[in-house]
Amino acid sequence: MERLNKYLASTGIASRRGADKLITEGKVKINGKVVTELGTMVNEGNDTVSVDDIVVKPENKFSYIMFYKPKGCITTVSDEKGRKTIYDYLEDVNIPHLIPVGRLDYDTEGLLLMTNDGDLAYKLTHPSYEVPKTYVVKVDGEMPEHKLAQLRKGVLVDGEKTKRARVKLVEFKDGISKLQITITEGKNRQIRKMIEAVEKEVLFLKRIAIGDLRLGGLARGGYRFLNDFEVEYLKRL
Repeated sequence: MERLNKYLASTGIASRRGADKLITEGKVKINGKVVTELGTMVNEGNDTVSVDDIVVKPENKFSYIMFYKPKGCITTVSDEKGRKTIYDYLEDVNIPHLIPVGRLDYDTEGLLLMTNDGDLAYKLTHPSYEVPKTYVVKVDGEMPEHKLAQLRKGVLVDGEKTKRARVKLVEFKDGISKLQITITEGKNRQIRKMIEAVEKEVLFLKRIAIGDLRLGGLARGGYRFLNDFEVEYLKRL
């Protein structure tokens, strides 16, 4: 027996948090009966689980992809405004239930992991695991030391103080400050809002690493499958 959200994550259809949302929205059935209680247990050997009336089963083999998300596309399957999505760049990847691990906003580029392993997606995005994510940030104007110190100690974002961050001034050139920032949270548009909190403006934002797994060797819009060593590293984070 295991919790329903964990079972759904193992099918690759969603992360555990995404599975919780499917459950509360009444989209999940066990043996033909709608289940909306999050703590529900499921017996993999005897129970039939369906989402939107489609039977789902745990994946036997998972896939893990590093994708260089370009600026100017969104991290969803489709967009009501007709904007380009990350899946437009992955049309030749025929893997069911491939989901992004977290999100990068429309104007942000860089490292985005894609997988059908819902458990790993949950681990890498849940705040309790404090997985470090590193960004290169270009900021308009000079960044004095006291503002860098504020970012390191934490600033108010949407009414909550951010956790301590690693912040390094890489260079100041032609009126632009280049920073490297590592955070262990994943609030919506967090880096941009952190910079706004110290009264500065982000001109460019790129995620370059998740833990020690770094973006490299890919052109914008390109992707590659992770090797076994990289996958095992992510699972140990």
